[in-house]
Amino acid sequence: MLNMLARAAALALTLVAGAAAAEPARVKVETGVLAGETREGVGVWRNIPYAAPPTGERRWAPPARAAAWTGERDATRNGPSCVQKMNADGSPNGGGANGPMSEDCLQLNVFAPAKARKAPVMVWIHGGSHREGAGWIYDGSAFARQGIVVVTINYRLGPLGYFAHPALTAAARKDEPLGNYGLMDQIAALQWVKRNIAAFGGDPRQVTVFGESAGGMSTLALLATPAAKGLYARAIVQSGGGWFAPVTLAARAEAGEKALAALGHAKASAANLRALPAESLVAGVGGSFGPFPDGRLLKEAPTQAFAAGRAADVPLIIGWNSGEDSLMGPWRPEMINAVPEGAREAYPAEAAKGDEALARAVFTDRAMGAPARWIARQAASGAPAWLYHFSYVGTRFRPFTDRAAHAAEIQYVFQYWGRRTPMSVVSEEDRAMAALMNGCWAGFARTGRPDCPGGQVWPAYSRDADTLLEFGRETGLRTGFQAGRLDFQEARALPGLALP
Repeated sequence: MLNMLARAAALALTLVAGAAAAEPARVKVETGVLAGETREGVGVWRNIPYAAPPTGERRWAPPARAAAWTGERDATRNGPSCVQKMNADGSPNGGGANGPMSEDCLQLNVFAPAKARKAPVMVWIHGGSHREGAGWIYDGSAFARQGIVVVTINYRLGPLGYFAHPALTAAARKDEPLGNYGLMDQIAALQWVKRNIAAFGGDPRQVTVFGESAGGMSTLALLATPAAKGLYARAIVQSGGGWFAPVTLAARAEAGEKALAALGHAKASAANLRALPAESLVAGVGGSFGPFPDGRLLKEAPTQAFAAGRAADVPLIIGWNSGEDSLMGPWRPEMINAVPEGAREAYPAEAAKGDEALARAVFTDRAMGAPARWIARQAASGAPAWLYHFSYVGTRFRPFTDRAAHAAEIQYVFQYWGRRTPMSVVSEEDRAMAALMNGCWAGFARTGRPDCPGGQVWPAYSRDADTLLEFGRETGLRTGFQAGRLDFQEARALPGLALP
């Protein structure tokens, strides 16, 4: 099967390499006419505003509708990334972003099959620890060639996207959502898709929201947010975890107040805060970022919503990679201190290899593997869920590692190798894996089931069967995969998550 898929993938890449010059492509949306381009049957429109610039009084406020324009808007060039830390040498940062950035960044990009009509839609939420990244980095052309309309979005990041402060709480209107501005942006983008995607040939009733890392966490938050229900029909979570501490708005506001005081802005008003340079906030405000229960938009942590059966009941794919420990960075001996008591008994093979192997396996399971299986278990009682494990290591990386790093699957899902991977290092086997994963994801967007190419079987997850699909050198079904390790993590973590 992989050889057949490899030949198909190679043919597709040959066609792309010999692509003809782009042709103009015009689409009218609610705010005006977009002038994009079509190349080899794929229409692309970039830098489309889906909300008003979140600047001035709109900083740390729910997104407002985008303004209309007159004439045609050039949609052939990428827009700016949202404000984030960039590398001084101009190279892509950890989230893959470089180049211009701006607070005026609430825009999206659309990839659509030429002459599409009521095509399934996939909306991609990028990763980057809720601090970095941009929608323009990702190319949806391979999905478009399979008949899928793809939307990639920007959303506010870091302290501009997830921030609370007593002054902002005091200035907000009654019941106005607070703190989760990046999540609000994602909802606004999905609302824009619902209103406008038919102009590109997409079906607003067949929207799959999907994301990786911070984008996967955001997808879980959307599933737990009542205001987002009805904006999507399916969801895919790639390395998005699933266990979230029930942090409160009050705790986040206290942390925000301390962070601003440390920068010399104690007792600042909301107007003072909104006048601060965006770059100084991103550089000076640390801590963790991401969706949290503000009691207004997001009333409970996603973990709590899934445990109580209150998360949106839609078909779901969820999974993780074998080398999520790449997030740990270089090994330091003190990392072993984070390994909990009992882990050596639960991980005998890894413990025998030494402290580093043990700590890295424990991290991968605690951060991603066990939460993904737990979410699949909770979701499986309603609409079907599918669980996967990605262990495939690209040919070029095999001399250095035997595990698939965090985010390694993205190139295969998009069947697009990005700006940092020359095609000369992509093997036929790599292309076959990309054809398989891209096909499985596209099949899910079409039907609500991962109808994979080549006859690959992938049954829905059930607690009793505990079967997942491993995408690896030997792709196939696995039953009870690492069950003892994942059970160990579950027993330790769940009691501390304030579940109903």
